[in-house]
Amino acid sequence: MSFDDDLLKLDHQLCFRLYAASRMVTKLYHEPLQTLGITYPQYVALLALWQWEIENDEQPKTVTRIAQRLLLDAGTVTPLLRRMEEAGLVTRKRAGGDGREVHIALTRKARALKKRAAAVPMSLLCMPGLPGQDLPVLLETLTRLLHALSAAQTTE
Repeated sequence: MSFDDDLLKLDHQLCFRLYAASRMVTKLYHEPLQTLGITYPQYVALLALWQWEIENDEQPKTVTRIAQRLLLDAGTVTPLLRRMEEAGLVTRKRAGGDGREVHIALTRKARALKKRAAAVPMSLLCMPGLPGQDLPVLLETLTRLLHALSAAQTTE
């Protein structure tokens, strides 16, 4: 076996491990989120909005800012927020000026959902076989990876 062959083994690929782990974790969230009536993308958008509310963040919650926080592009976030508005979770309001900036606000329904959503992470941490004790180290490692990848993309 050559060096190149070893490099090309599926199990040696960071991209595959991250992709597979992401799919499996997202799948674990499906059932608890279904009981809340929301999807995983809606959940992460709500997490960002709830966090800004807890932190008394006074900056406008715009489509662009939400996209940046979720590491997505605005073209992906816009239809997500439109569906969230249709579900009664957020309101969208065009800002003054040229009208391209859209402000997002949580509704009462979304604020009420927050209490029930707090059980979601705990239900997953308590699952047998999941490395709950390893979670702080895993989160720190993934945070460093995200920062490194983000920095690499901004230098391109």
